[in-house]
Amino acid sequence: MVPTSKRPREPVVAVTGAASGLGRELLARLVSAADFRRVVAIDEERGDIREATWRVIDVRDPLLANRISDIDVLVHLAGDYAVDSDPGERRAYNLRAAQTVLTASAAARVRRVVLVTSAMVYGAAPDNEVPLPEDAPVAAEPDTGLVGDFLEIESLVRRSLRSHPGLEITVLRPAAVVGPGVDTVITRHFESPRLLTVKGCSPHWQFCHIDDLVSALELAARGGVTGVVAVGSDGCLEQDQVEELSGIRSLELPAGLTFGTAQRLHRLGITPAPATDLHYVVYPWVVDCAALREAGWKPSWTNEAAFAQLLELRENRTTVVGRRLPVKEATLTAAGATVAVIGTAAIVRQVRKKRRQ
Repeated sequence: MVPTSKRPREPVVAVTGAASGLGRELLARLVSAADFRRVVAIDEERGDIREATWRVIDVRDPLLANRISDIDVLVHLAGDYAVDSDPGERRAYNLRAAQTVLTASAAARVRRVVLVTSAMVYGAAPDNEVPLPEDAPVAAEPDTGLVGDFLEIESLVRRSLRSHPGLEITVLRPAAVVGPGVDTVITRHFESPRLLTVKGCSPHWQFCHIDDLVSALELAARGGVTGVVAVGSDGCLEQDQVEELSGIRSLELPAGLTFGTAQRLHRLGITPAPATDLHYVVYPWVVDCAALREAGWKPSWTNEAAFAQLLELRENRTTVVGRRLPVKEATLTAAGATVAVIGTAAIVRQVRKKRRQ
């Protein structure tokens, strides 16, 4: 009688940041998948998905290694990515969380760690190839914004790969993420009365719906893709398509005026994001999702469909270069004050008036 080979044991998977946001979306998907023996949810508070095994702990806690000793695959999604967070506090949290997760995973002999950064790390530039290959150089400018956080996290990953060669690490770099609950510099761009463009360059728009990011994360957790993996809808939208679909007209301005004014606004504390974040709404950073495509993955959302939902979720908000204006201040954006470089004086006066009160 020929002995039969045993089927490999299904792995135990854990998700950090599992109580809300992207972590909760992935957790809901994993608990119904047959590829994992057990699904562990890690967060500072217990969430509402009862099918998961909950472990309540701050991912920055050095004792994390003791809580993941039985884990085979860890998907790290705990982080602060809010546009309006204090930059210093946000970065301290994100880097400490990523560093603790990587160190604890190596100590606990976790086989695979999956993290999410952003395709923004490639940088947005007028001469970028469309699309950028996944192995394109990381050319984003380090800054105080979220892009700087992502660059630092990827630096931690590279150091971990050298220090812990037995640890497999997969980094997903999504295009501009959209969907319910998503609030970024990119989504806020489409809350503006006019779409800012820079003379001599036309943006190309690629989106990544949160549903597609979740399905890509599941594939990465199963080991279907490894290394650096770009995620997004197929192709991209041209600027004229975006204007036609949104009904928002563009306003073209010189690059020097645009970025200089945005930087002054940021230094004054009027806008939450550094001027370099504007690069991502005026220059292309479209990515080729070759690794996922070769693994058989296909996005369920087109750029057109994802963009349509982004527009539906705006909820009549008014935003000027990342700064959301209360309804009573929205008149600042009327007429000529439709973008920051036009509305700078009005916004600055308003802010200074409030500070004197």
